[in-house]
Amino acid sequence: MLLATEHSGSKNADAKAKQNEHSCPHNHAVSCLDCRMGKICLPVALKDSDIVELDEIVKRGRILQKGDHIFRAADAFSSVYAIRSGYVKTYRLTEDGEEQITGFYFPGEVVGMDGISKSKHQSSAKALESAAVCEIPFGQFQNLTLKMPHLQTHFFQLMSQEITEEQQLVTLLSKKNAEERIATFLLTISARNAARSMSATNFRLPMSRTEMGNFLGLTVETVSRTLSRFAKQHLIDLNQKEVSIVEVEKLRLTANLDS
Repeated sequence: MLLATEHSGSKNADAKAKQNEHSCPHNHAVSCLDCRMGKICLPVALKDSDIVELDEIVKRGRILQKGDHIFRAADAFSSVYAIRSGYVKTYRLTEDGEEQITGFYFPGEVVGMDGISKSKHQSSAKALESAAVCEIPFGQFQNLTLKMPHLQTHFFQLMSQEITEEQQLVTLLSKKNAEERIATFLLTISARNAARSMSATNFRLPMSRTEMGNFLGLTVETVSRTLSRFAKQHLIDLNQKEVSIVEVEKLRLTANLDS
């Protein structure tokens, strides 16, 4: 009886541990079916059986600390990466060896597609803070897309979105003044949050003011002054990295965007 009780207790403990493992949204062992980011990463039309098949090729559990790289420029391309938690920036090195930030990536978004065309990454990707990513081997992924048209369409949409965001960056940097650039930047994050079913008006800026300035082509002093000015004008509420957009339409006017 003692042995039976111990065995039963062990089974219950194992079952409880397994349940906890799948209930924790930050646990790297959570499957694609259970992941809180699944609705964002995956096309809605995929069947559960398709997701299970995709889940078999996904390499989960890669934990990054702030400053850790997912890949570096010129690394051979083999995978794309879905961000499970945390935030990532991409950058290229200038001739002087300085970082030029080319993008910021949020949970549920995919990074690494820059390597597809030339079979090597054109930029480097680094964690802005503690993060977790799911690695998706591209060769195996391509094979699955041949069997799952919805998955292929979804990936094409991701690639199209990447191209659109690069074009938006060019437009952003062509804007003449700091207010237009920063207002547009905040509205872009707002739109990306909305697309991920998160708050479009209350969010955190995971990057530093220096990194924001690097991305926008502005000095850190200009970024700080402009954000403070927006707060004084009651366009936003600002608490260090926490931002609340108070007047969306006025911020759009400041960004010189069509209503």
